[in-house]
Amino acid sequence: MMLSLTLRERPSQRVDMSPLSADQLAGKSAAQVAAIELACGNRKVRVDSLFTVAGTYHSEFEIRGGCDMLDRIGDGMTHGSIIVRGDVGAYAGARMKGGHIQVDGNAGAYAATGMSGGVLRITGNAGDFLAAAIPGAHRGMEGGTVVVAGDAGDRVGDHMRRGMVLIEGNAGDYCASRMGAGTIAVWGRVGASPGLGMKRGTLLLQATPGHMLPTFSDCGTSTQGFLALLVRSWRPVSEKFGGISATRIRAQRFMGDLANEGRGEILVWA
Repeated sequence: MMLSLTLRERPSQRVDMSPLSADQLAGKSAAQVAAIELACGNRKVRVDSLFTVAGTYHSEFEIRGGCDMLDRIGDGMTHGSIIVRGDVGAYAGARMKGGHIQVDGNAGAYAATGMSGGVLRITGNAGDFLAAAIPGAHRGMEGGTVVVAGDAGDRVGDHMRRGMVLIEGNAGDYCASRMGAGTIAVWGRVGASPGLGMKRGTLLLQATPGHMLPTFSDCGTSTQGFLALLVRSWRPVSEKFGGISATRIRAQRFMGDLANEGRGEILVWA
């Protein structure tokens, strides 16, 4: 039986879940997992004071009854799998280097910050600063793949350096702001000022944004052969994006932000 942690009730304080990454659970029995201490507000509490613990850990575990007070799920993990039945708080998948996290609900702010490998899949919505740098840092997401089935908040990919973010719904304002490299694709709409301060990287859209910055240059519509390869790479992770025809390789290209080196691109599928 897979290790299962069932939340007894919604915590009154935020809980740091980082000690429960797959790396730190290796070789531990259910009794040892139950005795792990988690920071809850300004105090330490045992896992079994918050969760009912059942089953045995092998390479994956699940959290049942998740809520938005559970922060840093999968922080720094390098392997294994975590499944959350419900919502999660901030910093889900932060500094993740490998493995797989599935959130069957919504995620809070700064999901995938500092992520360099693995897959984070969110079936609901993601909060602000998805794949973005935390305050004081200069690098957001640095690798791996994030798939959001719902919407994402403001400043997706702020200071993003590498990796792939696929948003199957809408994204908020300043999407790809200060982006250094990587790819963000949005199926739905984006808010105001996408690409603000963008240095490099690609923001791929289905429709032209309602508000484009004047510091992006319209380069016209042309054939972008790499799109066929990109779509093919999406097939294992997103049915929606992976279902795009491989022959759909023409796009309108906007280069910018010209106020900040100007080597980023916003591509709008033709």
